[in-house]
Amino acid sequence: MKSNRKIIPIIFLFLFIINNGFSQSLSNRLEELSTNYQFTFEPLRTDTFFTEKYLIKLEQPIDQRHPDGETFIQRIYLAHYDFGSPVVLITEGYTASYAGHPRYVNELSEILKANQICVEHRYFGESVPRPLNWEYLNIYNAAADHHKVVEILKNIYRGSWVNTGISKGGQTMMYHRFFYPDDVSASIGYVCPLNFSIADKRTKMFFKRVGDSICRNKILDYQTEMLKNKSIYIPEFMKLADEKKLTYKMGILQAYELTVFEYSFAFWQWGVTPCDSVPVDPLSPRQMVRHLDDVAGIDWVSDAGVRRFEPFYYQALTEIGFYGYDIGPFENYVSFLSDPDFSFTAPQGVEVKYDPVPMEKVDAFIRHQAQNMIFLYGEDDPWSSTGVDLSYQTNSIKIVKPGGSHLTRIKNLLPDQQKIVIDSLKSWLNIK
Repeated sequence: MKSNRKIIPIIFLFLFIINNGFSQSLSNRLEELSTNYQFTFEPLRTDTFFTEKYLIKLEQPIDQRHPDGETFIQRIYLAHYDFGSPVVLITEGYTASYAGHPRYVNELSEILKANQICVEHRYFGESVPRPLNWEYLNIYNAAADHHKVVEILKNIYRGSWVNTGISKGGQTMMYHRFFYPDDVSASIGYVCPLNFSIADKRTKMFFKRVGDSICRNKILDYQTEMLKNKSIYIPEFMKLADEKKLTYKMGILQAYELTVFEYSFAFWQWGVTPCDSVPVDPLSPRQMVRHLDDVAGIDWVSDAGVRRFEPFYYQALTEIGFYGYDIGPFENYVSFLSDPDFSFTAPQGVEVKYDPVPMEKVDAFIRHQAQNMIFLYGEDDPWSSTGVDLSYQTNSIKIVKPGGSHLTRIKNLLPDQQKIVIDSLKSWLNIK
């Protein structure tokens, strides 16, 4: 009997070590997985919220339908909270460099006490195939990239998963959920549009009703002044462009006009410019152009600006759509003979053709099939005009923050809206 008493504690000690020692080593688990999947990983510094953080570099097929072909390396940032906790999968629409910062914590990770995985979108940041073949930059391949990440890391995290993204990242979330509806238990998209053409006309109607008439008229008057008397302002525009070492392949005239068109979109999108700061009476040319730069950014359509977001523009012109401008109020003052779109942003030498079918399919899925999805929008954000529409045949939720902008997040929603979001997510993820 005495020997049995000694054996039992030893067995419990052994089980404790197995369950809380070897099995709890994230590094060991990643090492094991890396032998079955083609990835490397390296530790990163993290803050006190997460206990560990790693940069994973995963080898992905350039063409996911032909996995034995050429590959590229995709960056993934994994931040560990607890093996038994939920997982927040951030389907970034652009680069994910920010996720490597020691203090970066997504608001959902804090709310849900969750692990965090941020995936850099293919063709952005350092996740770029070489040579650059634009043919394989499409929503299916991007969704398959995310599915592979889920497939690998569900070997470690077997709890509930939620995918999420902001703006284009929110669009990416929708596409991942469309192609792989069972990868996650819930989804939340922030300020994410669902466009149906390369110049979705819904944005034009939006500017006729956003805010109040006083502010709308101030913006219109400012734009009219900048276009009607552009001969006064273009020299200052050119001077500022020279200071910033910016060039424009479409020429200064059209670049200037496009930037003035963009002013109203940028003003409402970000919601950080007080309406009282919009010049009512013309200021000096320098002040007028500097104000334009502060709000719209004169690098918006510069060669460097277009090049920086070239993969986005390719996607916009082929599948995910975009917006255009309404020259109606200014047609007597501009060089454009019709409403311009962003066709000029296409990669040089690459033929682009918009296919409306993918977004129509995603729309039908969200309206009629998708469960456990939440969409957040700001009322004054132009992207809300092309936001998702729900048929309420599912339990999905759409919340619009009054007066909100493209910076709308759970933390700045109205209290009752916050409660709906958090309670719904916790219910769907089975979190008490």
